[in-house]
Amino acid sequence: MPILSKERLPKHVAIIMDGNGRWAEKHAFPRVRGHRKGAESVRTIVTTSRKLGIEYLTLYAFSEENWKRPPHEVNALMKLLGSFLKRELKEMKDNGIRLNVIGRTHKLPATTREVLLETIAQTSHGGRMVLTLALSYGGRQEILDAVRSLAQKVKSGILDPEDITEDRFSGNLYTKGLPDPDLLIRTSGEYRISNFLLWQISYSEIYITTTLWPDFGEPEFLNAISEYQKRDRRFGAVDAT
Repeated sequence: MPILSKERLPKHVAIIMDGNGRWAEKHAFPRVRGHRKGAESVRTIVTTSRKLGIEYLTLYAFSEENWKRPPHEVNALMKLLGSFLKRELKEMKDNGIRLNVIGRTHKLPATTREVLLETIAQTSHGGRMVLTLALSYGGRQEILDAVRSLAQKVKSGILDPEDITEDRFSGNLYTKGLPDPDLLIRTSGEYRISNFLLWQISYSEIYITTTLWPDFGEPEFLNAISEYQKRDRRFGAVDAT
């Protein structure tokens, strides 16, 4: 196990959880079995993040593009999400974890939205960690929605175009109130960001592992944090030396 510096922990970790389907195929299981196993990894990483003292964890749970998957798989994912939230509610409340959601959640099934909103309400006082689920989420769609919101304000005369700053633009994104991720992790070895947090990850450190998400546990997560701590984050500047 790597030895981590508590002073250099990332404040916000975002994860593209990829590889559930390939894990299932590898083990000759139905794809839904891979998603169920992936939910176990979610629990492990949430628990580990809380134990380390990471303040924000954002998980890419269901993309806008995932609606194109077969209806039976989408339905299974929505049911799995609902059952996961019900099962983990007590754990989140006991550990001060506040649930947050980003994305076009109006597209989720009514039963799923109901469980989601209830969990958000029940955990609203959690002050130790914010767990954000990206659901029906797309980075381009998020930016478009922010542009439309700002354009409407300009059209209504309550905002001048010259007053649209980076901070104001960020305040119109789904992630309003969240710091940008310090570390972006992608599992399954794919070298792409898949329309995830396009604006927010401009200076995030990126860690890619070939490990499939259902096999991504605490040791791999700690390795990712350790690798992050070895990097020199200059944000476009140069060393003073």
